[in-house]
Amino acid sequence: MPSLTAPDPAYAPPRQPIAPARPAPLASQPPTTVPGDWQPRQGVELRGLDKVTARSAPIVGKVGETLRYGTLAILVRGCAVRPPDQSPDVAAYLEITDRGASTPLFRGWMIASTPSVAILEHPVYDIRVAACHP
Repeated sequence: MPSLTAPDPAYAPPRQPIAPARPAPLASQPPTTVPGDWQPRQGVELRGLDKVTARSAPIVGKVGETLRYGTLAILVRGCAVRPPDQSPDVAAYLEITDRGASTPLFRGWMIASTPSVAILEHPVYDIRVAACHP
C-alpha cells in the first residue's frame, strides 16, 4: 500500500485563480493575403434580402467601396475565388454597420458555400456573397 507523504514545501499553489484566456480582438483589416490558394478579385456581388417585404436585390461594387442596402452600410475589404481546378467558391471580407451604430454588426469573411458559418444577424436584412469579379 503506498504511503501518503506531505506535499513538497517548495511547491506553492497560485494565490489567485488563473484568469481564462481572452479571445483575440477582431482585426480591423483582413489578412493581407487570402488563405491557401484563393485568388483575390477587385469586384464583388452580394445578395441582399429584405425579410419584411421578401424582396431580394443584387448589391454590386468594388473592393474598398462602401455599399448601401436599406439602412446597412457594407464596407468591402476583400473578395476572393478558388482556382478553376478546385470546386468553385467565393469569399468576401465585409464590415457591415447599421445606421447610427458605432460598432459593426458583422466583420469578417463570408463564404458563399457555407453561409451559416459567418452570418449577419439582423432583424430586417440578410446579406450573402454571390460572386467576385475581376
